[in-house]
Amino acid sequence: MKKKAPKASSRYPTPALEKGLDILELLASEPSGLTKSDVARKLGRAISEIFRMLSCLEERGYIAQSPDSDNYHLTLHLFRLAQEHPPIKRMAMQALPIMQQVAHELSQSCHLGVLNDEGKVVIIAQVDSPVSPGLHVKAGSVVDLMHAAAGHVILAHQTQEARARAIQTWCKLNKAEAPRDLTSHLAAIKKRGYEEKESYVMEGVINVTYPVLDEHGYAVAALIVPYLRRIGDTTTTTIVRHSLKRASSQLSKEIGGISRERPKLDT
Repeated sequence: MKKKAPKASSRYPTPALEKGLDILELLASEPSGLTKSDVARKLGRAISEIFRMLSCLEERGYIAQSPDSDNYHLTLHLFRLAQEHPPIKRMAMQALPIMQQVAHELSQSCHLGVLNDEGKVVIIAQVDSPVSPGLHVKAGSVVDLMHAAAGHVILAHQTQEARARAIQTWCKLNKAEAPRDLTSHLAAIKKRGYEEKESYVMEGVINVTYPVLDEHGYAVAALIVPYLRRIGDTTTTTIVRHSLKRASSQLSKEIGGISRERPKLDT
């Protein structure tokens, strides 16, 4: 069996921790997942060495097996931890000036949401409308994944494996089946690059949502404008889409991500 290349010596060796980190780093580079044997082979270790470590990581929620195979994948647990880390805070800080510009242009509120590992969308930044009335969404608010346009937009712009894991987590935690039309719904969002849909929880509100993309083109967050039509106001959902498209592209670039070419918006 091929052995791993030796690493630089550590002043305080922690073999068990190193094996766990090796597994997490390995799975992070394998979007399709790996079997127990694959992990052992790629790390140059015996299956008996990594079996207990895999079990521990699975029990702690860091990894999980696919429902239709023996492959292990990373869960969203590390993503949730990352939300508490400065990079997420930096993204929120970078987003605020962009969101303030959107709110000023449209006289609508704007907020930024991310997906956690409990099947919910967490609002990490918000800017209120400069005029009244406007919809206020408090930073730190959580919304169920299946009742949030932001959650659907993030899911639509993920790998098939990451999307399946997120949906599986939601089903497990909620003891429910995903909506029957979810697959076609997400495919439609991915095709047009955004979502425009009546709010799941409030009448008279249309949520316009665009993804914030990382360097690989996958969504790490979503920008949302909960559009409220005011009498005498010339702002339309078409105007909202154009403004939010520019804003999401700008934020994607500022966090080191990319801006995908999207279909031309209807006018």
